[in-house]
Amino acid sequence: MGLPADAFAHPSLLGQPHIRVEGAAKVTGAALYSSDVHLPGLVHAALVTSTIPRGRITGFALDAAHAVPGALRIFTHRDFAGAIRPVKHLMAGGYANSSHLPLGSDAVAYHGQIVALVVAQTPEAAAEAAGRVGVTYAPTPFSATFEAPGAETVPLAELKDKHADPRSGDADGALASAAVRIAARYETPVQHHNPMELFTTTCAWDGPRLTVHEPTRYIGAVRHGLAAQLGLDPAAIRVFAGLIGGHFGSKFALSQHTALVALAARHLGRPVSLVPTRRQCFTIANYRPETRHDIRLGADRDGRFTALIHEAAMATSRFDPFAMEGTDVTASLYACPNVRTAERAVRVDRNTPGPMRAPPEVPYLFALESAIDEMAVALGLDPIALRRRNDTMADPISGKPFSSRPLMRCFDAGAQAFGWTRRTSEPGTLRDGPWRVGLGCAASVRPVKISPATMRVALAPDGGVRVETAHHEIGNGITTLLALAAAEWLGVPVAAVTVRLGDTALPPAGVSGGSSTTTSLLHTLALGCETLRTRLIRCCLEPDGPLAGAAPAALRPEAGMIRAVDGRAVPLAAAVARLRPGEAETLAEFVPVGGGPESLAAIRDGRMALASGGAALSWSFGAQFAEVHVHAQTGEIRVPRLLGAFAAGRILNPLTARSQLTGGMIWGLGSALLEETLLDGGSYRNPDLAEYLVATAADAPRVEALIVDDPDTGVNALGLKGLGELGIIGVNAAVANAVFHATGRRHRRLPIRIEDVL
Repeated sequence: MGLPADAFAHPSLLGQPHIRVEGAAKVTGAALYSSDVHLPGLVHAALVTSTIPRGRITGFALDAAHAVPGALRIFTHRDFAGAIRPVKHLMAGGYANSSHLPLGSDAVAYHGQIVALVVAQTPEAAAEAAGRVGVTYAPTPFSATFEAPGAETVPLAELKDKHADPRSGDADGALASAAVRIAARYETPVQHHNPMELFTTTCAWDGPRLTVHEPTRYIGAVRHGLAAQLGLDPAAIRVFAGLIGGHFGSKFALSQHTALVALAARHLGRPVSLVPTRRQCFTIANYRPETRHDIRLGADRDGRFTALIHEAAMATSRFDPFAMEGTDVTASLYACPNVRTAERAVRVDRNTPGPMRAPPEVPYLFALESAIDEMAVALGLDPIALRRRNDTMADPISGKPFSSRPLMRCFDAGAQAFGWTRRTSEPGTLRDGPWRVGLGCAASVRPVKISPATMRVALAPDGGVRVETAHHEIGNGITTLLALAAAEWLGVPVAAVTVRLGDTALPPAGVSGGSSTTTSLLHTLALGCETLRTRLIRCCLEPDGPLAGAAPAALRPEAGMIRAVDGRAVPLAAAVARLRPGEAETLAEFVPVGGGPESLAAIRDGRMALASGGAALSWSFGAQFAEVHVHAQTGEIRVPRLLGAFAAGRILNPLTARSQLTGGMIWGLGSALLEETLLDGGSYRNPDLAEYLVATAADAPRVEALIVDDPDTGVNALGLKGLGELGIIGVNAAVANAVFHATGRRHRRLPIRIEDVL
């Protein structure tokens, strides 16, 4: 990166707990979100979605809808067919969360597809008119999920150009000769994100220029994708994504409905706002698809793995090449000389799935970590001891070393804090009155991702600092981290730092995903701050400068001053005043190792540029522990305690880090016991928060996240790793393993419900 080794070695703010700088606005209601935008002349839209999974639209009955007082216009494919140009999925080199074009024709590709957009003077009138739109269809046969007639199974290597199934040695031969073998199928269901903030959009035109307010995790893709769809110059579009009320993967790139709202606003000559219903969000956005995993694991009598076969399948749509591969992690997690993997996508008639926090690791690690527990039982070994026996400092597939490998230190710290020694080897023997008690554990791992980014860092005449980049505050606390880092590295109070995010007029940055936000933006900020520090010190050391003659290495911004070791000091504002024109501002550009100039070009063009790899494997690690109580008579399952121990490089704000981790652990509990989107006849039957069950405070009374020291000097210049997604990974396996320990019954399909344990 070109940074001095000790440039940022003096700790003061970073590494200490700090409340969110935007926290007060959020808890007092002063914070503004996209649907809070109220523009002059604003009118409101509502969606009509298909009630069949596949077929054609044969007609509309619109008179009753037009009769609603305040109804302005009803748009269908008869209005918009051909008006929106196709764009590819973001992960296929395009911009969109789905390449499907609603209102592009009379064809229906899936249940819940947008078939009409109603605009009215008020939200209530729009909703009422949308409810009165009549649509007639000619249905055709459809395939909803695995093994349905017409579902198409495709090897992932055929669907994705760069996919390769990891393998080494002779896994089948080694399995056949293994002393101990495990073979099982593990399954995870469809799950939906359900962020509190819905997938809203407001569009307004000013002549040929379009402004969009939308909560998205990649405003660059929205800008460039809309430009491609509508035949505009990207410079004519400005996208705002202020504070985002959660996305966890769902507000992914360009949405299908954004162009519809933009076209409606242009037709009407007025700003149009769309706030879809919760039920509609299940089909106009992405979701975690159902997965199947056939795991075969072989070991010798001492418990050392000799063979691993992981065959996986996941559902996807007919029209997008989206599928999250995960065997790159399961194949490399433990020492094993013989590995074979195979991943397949099953094309069905549903909307395109997408990333959901810890996209592949949540289902894939559920399968592997459950199989590890089954192997421990078969060998009569403690599950942690089995993992220790197969720990490895190098990737068994590529031979690359891990930049750090604190997995067993996580298990040791977690086991001690959790009280693992009270666990009995025999399932079903721990009791608490009528409750059967089980203890389970699982590994949590996540490869480090990093993205290129650009950032403007500027010093104000009064010594204030401005940090600007077109990234996103999704609730993870990046605004606070940027303020803390700029304050520390430039020697000013946190209150003197202004952070601006979520505006395409700012320097471009990448997608908010892959747990890459902190690693990407903090390195960019470090470059910008180092440039400004160098300029400030240079001007203070000039012959007529206030610190002339001092040693450059001994000068440091601190508490609003630039200080020398001889006691001299100059106010930062005075030093800023000495800078030449234009030197108080810098545009920092960060390119990750192996990224190259083309990665910066990608984010400027709104395309995906997440990267990983290098001379070593860099992963974040954790160990999940769950205590489960199962009532002997009723089968009720309670989880009175979750504990995780996590090692994720340098931790910049322990307060928000623990919040991220414990939130993920609670979501992992929901994945294990509650969350499932039910499919019936090609439609989702529980698309609301009344019947789609999520974990609440009462479901997780005690959740602890321990931070394990991980001074990884090989991962990157600042020692940063991804943290956000680590907390959810492995929780579902730890809970399932604990249910087995409590009852002696193995559960290989999620979620585990009362009827499963009775």
